[in-house]
Amino acid sequence: MIGRASCRGAVTIVNAIPTGIGSAMGIMLQLDAEVRLSQDDGSVRLEGTEEGTDLVRGCIEGVGRRAGMRDLGGVVTIRSDIPISRGLKSSSAASNAVVLAASRALNIHMGDEEIIGLAIDESIKAGVTVTGAFDDASACFHGGAVITDNKARRILKRWHVQDPVTVLLHVPERRIRKEDVKNMDFSPVRSQVEEAIESALKGDYPRAMELNSKACSKILDVSEEVAEAARRSGAIAAGISGTGPATAVLARHEDRGRIMDILESFDGTIISAELNDTPAREVVPRRS
Repeated sequence: MIGRASCRGAVTIVNAIPTGIGSAMGIMLQLDAEVRLSQDDGSVRLEGTEEGTDLVRGCIEGVGRRAGMRDLGGVVTIRSDIPISRGLKSSSAASNAVVLAASRALNIHMGDEEIIGLAIDESIKAGVTVTGAFDDASACFHGGAVITDNKARRILKRWHVQDPVTVLLHVPERRIRKEDVKNMDFSPVRSQVEEAIESALKGDYPRAMELNSKACSKILDVSEEVAEAARRSGAIAAGISGTGPATAVLARHEDRGRIMDILESFDGTIISAELNDTPAREVVPRRS
C-alpha cells in the first residue's frame, strides 16, 4: 500500500501563542511524503530526515484508526525544502503530508478539516506545537493566507495575497525547539499582538507582521535587526516567523536584488521563495 502527497510551508503574520488567534500565509517551500504501509508489527521507519519519528508514527497510527486497521506500520520517506525548527512550519507541512499520503495509500477519503485536525492532534501529542498550530496547518494545507482561532479550530478569514511580491527568508543556523518556548510568558505583549490581529483582520498584513515581530521578539529573545533592515530597504513586510529565528521578508520583484544584498550582510542562509496559493491536494509530489 503506497501513497504520496506533498504540502508546502508557511510564514507567520501573527503568532498565535499570546492570544490563541494566529495568522499565516503559504510559501512555495515543499515537503514530499511517501508512505509504504503494511499491517504487521506496527513499527514505523522514517527516512530522509533526522527527526520527527514520533510525529510521523502518530500520523500513521491515526489514519490506521480512521480506517479501522490495527498494527499499521511501514516506511515513510520525507523529502523537504523547509528548514527544521526555524519557524517555517516544517512540522505542520510534514504532518499534513503524511496524513494525506497515508489516506491515499489506504484508499480512504478524508475531508480537508479531518486531515488537518488529525495532523494537529498528533503534532500536539508529539510536542512539536505550542498552540496546536491550526493557523500554520491551514496555511500549509490550503495555501493563501488565513487568520484562525486556534482553540476553536475555526478559520476567521481566508484570502489570497494579491500584491506581486517575492518572499525572502533569512535563516540563521540556530534552531529554536518548541520545548524551549512552552514555558515562556507572552502576557506582557498580548495587547500589542491583539493590535496586530486587528490589522490582519482589516487586510493590513504588513503592519500586522511588523507589530507581531516587534512584540514577540522581546519574549523569544530573537533579534529584530534583520526585519528592521529589510523594512528600511523598502520591503513591503518583514517579521520573525513563528517562534523564529527565521525572518520572513516580502518584497516587490523590482526591490528583490537590493533587499537580498542587505539580508546577505547578516550571518545565515537566504532562501528565495514565492507565495503559495495551491492546496496540498493539488500539489504534485516530486519523485526521488
